[in-house]
Amino acid sequence: MKNIYSRRDFVRCGALVAAGFAASRDVFALAQGPTSAVEASPIRLGIASYTFRNFNRAQMIGFLKQLNVLALNAKDVKDHLPTDTQQEEAALADYAAAGIKLHAAGTIYFPKDEDADIRNKFEYCKRAGIGVIVAGDPAPETLPRIEKFVKEYDIRFAIHNHGPEDKLWHSPLDVLKAAKGMDPRMGCCVDVGHTVRAGTDVVQAIREAGPRLFNVHMKDLTNFQSKESQVAVGDGMMPVRKVFEALIAMKYKGFVDLEYEIHGDDPMPGVVGSFTNMRGVLAGLGYASQA
Repeated sequence: MKNIYSRRDFVRCGALVAAGFAASRDVFALAQGPTSAVEASPIRLGIASYTFRNFNRAQMIGFLKQLNVLALNAKDVKDHLPTDTQQEEAALADYAAAGIKLHAAGTIYFPKDEDADIRNKFEYCKRAGIGVIVAGDPAPETLPRIEKFVKEYDIRFAIHNHGPEDKLWHSPLDVLKAAKGMDPRMGCCVDVGHTVRAGTDVVQAIREAGPRLFNVHMKDLTNFQSKESQVAVGDGMMPVRKVFEALIAMKYKGFVDLEYEIHGDDPMPGVVGSFTNMRGVLAGLGYASQA
């Protein structure tokens, strides 16, 4: 793919990031006051590589460094984390050299109720040292077979809800019903945007998921009935502060990964705005963001 980002574009992105960091510091200072102690945030921010789906791995690594975000939820899109063993090894070497750590992979689809297909995907994640599989649309009847691999590989399996269009998993509540009684490493990835579009209270869903919540995909909407109304996090109606408060209260140990699905050819302005706003919320809660 032709690199459509010129040096001028990268300089522009760098300026956006710098401005975003400055804004975050200003919000933090106002929230803390001159004598308040600073606590490290229990919320760990990361990013879903799907955000940069139109860019190759080298470009994405450059963006992550600009953002000061080194926690990645990787997907087999472009060359981000190829399923081919040798190509995957090369990708992992690039991430290690850049100081980027992979904590999850997905969305990975499980259309077949077959050991070979499922094992290949668990091996793919094992090679990458990934502890959470974000899974898309596994059929309910395949879950007992998948559970066997979860136990064998000790990798958590987080079913991603995809809103009202999803024939199986509209809401995290559907996932929790299916996972009830299964191994505790069978659980969910709460996509906050798809959750609210399904008519589910996202904060309550997070609380109900409890220890079965392994990943959060963060986004924002200006209209909870419209998938097309996505905006930068903090610019819409999403109760970001309440989401963070719920995660903190339940001592959530996973990552909150920004998944910015709009402006695929020029995502950085919205990505910068999202991290600025999320860091600002954390500052208002008395925390210094870990990312």
